[in-house]
Amino acid sequence: MIERISAGVRVTRILACSVALLVFGACGGTAQQPESELVVSSDATLRKLASELLPDLAARSGLELREPVRLEMRSREELVRYLESKLDEELPEEEARATVEAYALFGLVPDTLDLREVLLALYTEQVAGFYEPDSTALFVMDDQPEALLEGLLVHELVHAVQDQWVDLGALTDPKLGSDRATAAQAAIEGHATLVMLEYMAEQAQGTPVDLGALPNFANLLRSQLEGARDQFPALAAAPPVIQESLLFPYLEGAGYVHGLWAQGDRVAPFGEYLPKSTEQILGGTADDVPIELAMSVSGADILHEDVLGRLELGVMLDQHLGPGSARFADGWGGDRYVLVEVGTGERGLIWYSVWDDEAARDRFVERFRDALGSLGGGASLEVMEVGGRAATVLRVGATDGVSVEVTLPGRP
Repeated sequence: MIERISAGVRVTRILACSVALLVFGACGGTAQQPESELVVSSDATLRKLASELLPDLAARSGLELREPVRLEMRSREELVRYLESKLDEELPEEEARATVEAYALFGLVPDTLDLREVLLALYTEQVAGFYEPDSTALFVMDDQPEALLEGLLVHELVHAVQDQWVDLGALTDPKLGSDRATAAQAAIEGHATLVMLEYMAEQAQGTPVDLGALPNFANLLRSQLEGARDQFPALAAAPPVIQESLLFPYLEGAGYVHGLWAQGDRVAPFGEYLPKSTEQILGGTADDVPIELAMSVSGADILHEDVLGRLELGVMLDQHLGPGSARFADGWGGDRYVLVEVGTGERGLIWYSVWDDEAARDRFVERFRDALGSLGGGASLEVMEVGGRAATVLRVGATDGVSVEVTLPGRP
């Protein structure tokens, strides 16, 4: 997953809050009485407002507050310094360059992209507040309009309460593989977004609202987000794979949690409800668990490796073959890629994917072969089997003489 920084920090996008206003209008006042012992803050206004929101939030989210929440204001300048430190921690320069090189070989980004610069611009433009699991503190930007503040606080307070029940950092650890971490991030952000939207809808309408009972909710939210993204220059200028990675947790994640609520129970998306892949977020069944691949390489050095995942495979298909082509990723079962460097210093990409059955694999192969010319570097796509499962291998760039052994850990 190319959008990495939020693995260590839960952030609320201005875009998501703005869409809530477009859909539901500005919030009214809260009806709860203040319970100041619930919030620790040097800002009396924030402390009072957050304390009023917490009892209502617990009922909507399905999670009770276990201990007080720390809450403070931060300036945009302080945010930039914080984001720079998180980028240094989570996406150092060498890793950022290797990630870009791999995604460029997939044809998803230009090889000249400065990923850290793009992400810093996006987060500076988009972040309205954030919850930092390491310090268990919630921060709100001091430049937020009053009309957005209540919804923003609801969203961030949900993250604070979530972290009292599950380890948010562990759920989104990149070591799990980017697709699995992104799926967990979508559950986390979608849960907070849905609670925020329901609260704002109720405040705007003045009557109780149950978004779980609202049909076509995901389509409504999707249309509003699609219409609003062009209002944000840094987001609009980013490559599609980065745009989709940024929006997916809020849009598709909210749709996923809405699907849980629509079944009748107000559940939090953890434990048995936590998705294992972006495929499950996009409509796959809970028992369709992705297959993990392990790759052993000889004849080259591995510079970077990760999982592309169902989400980004769909983005790649749409980007190379036109809108609607993401459907040819249906039946994806798992994947892994490596960026390698051969003895001459040249680099290449090797990507293995496994599929639910031969029919799904063959549909993908038949369609994606039309895109090989746009990848460059003598790209090739072959069909094969891995561990008895239908599979493919894509090679791009300098991979001659490089051999790969692929296994399915934990499977016979």
